[in-house]
Amino acid sequence: MRVSIITLMPELFEPFLRTSMVGRAVSSGAVQAEIVLLREHGVGRHKSVDDTPYGGGSGMVLSVRPIASALEDADARANAAGAPVAHRVLLTPQGRRFDQRAARSLVERPHVALICGRYEGFDERVRGLVHEEISLGDFVMTGGEIAAMAIVEATSRLLPGVLGNDASIASESFSDALGGGLEYPQYTRPAEFRGVSVPEVLVSGNHADIERWRREESRLRTEERRPDLSTDSPRGDAASAGRGTRGGAR
Repeated sequence: MRVSIITLMPELFEPFLRTSMVGRAVSSGAVQAEIVLLREHGVGRHKSVDDTPYGGGSGMVLSVRPIASALEDADARANAAGAPVAHRVLLTPQGRRFDQRAARSLVERPHVALICGRYEGFDERVRGLVHEEISLGDFVMTGGEIAAMAIVEATSRLLPGVLGNDASIASESFSDALGGGLEYPQYTRPAEFRGVSVPEVLVSGNHADIERWRREESRLRTEERRPDLSTDSPRGDAASAGRGTRGGAR
């Protein structure tokens, strides 16, 4: 999977792309990550990437021309490397909410470009350059870099061999095995800690009973903590997919 990250803050990604599971994914070649410096595509002697908004207002708005140039540059390098052009993702509070289903969809793309915003947002014409818009949730951040990191981590771990044990993602929260619900409680040693013991079924050795217990605990936990994920919820996927959300750069 090739990931092009268009950003004004490249220094934020340098340790991230070297660390832990993402670092292993990059070093193994499962993820080919490149940082596209938006400033290099700025306009004029000062490489300007933003300007004051038409109609007035506070703050600065990212210009369309540098972003278009950065995207075209990423595609040109991909073509030179024999890779496809990018599926372009704008990280914005107005995008659809990022979830596990979205992560699975993105990981199927051979090349993804993540556009990190800054300042007061984008020139509206940037939206015409992308394939989809994504948000982390109903909150606003100063820039899209943290959102980009979250997407890179969530997708990288789904690639074969990245986690070392591919079975570890089979029954985690939001997995198909749990019907998209929350993961069941997990325990490890000691068997008793400050008066709280591990449930007897987990030390019984009866795998059928353990499986039934886990599924029931997953169902109960989902109903209690995230009823919107329950298969009995009237909300449905269509309702959530059409709702505007927040949580990228402005």
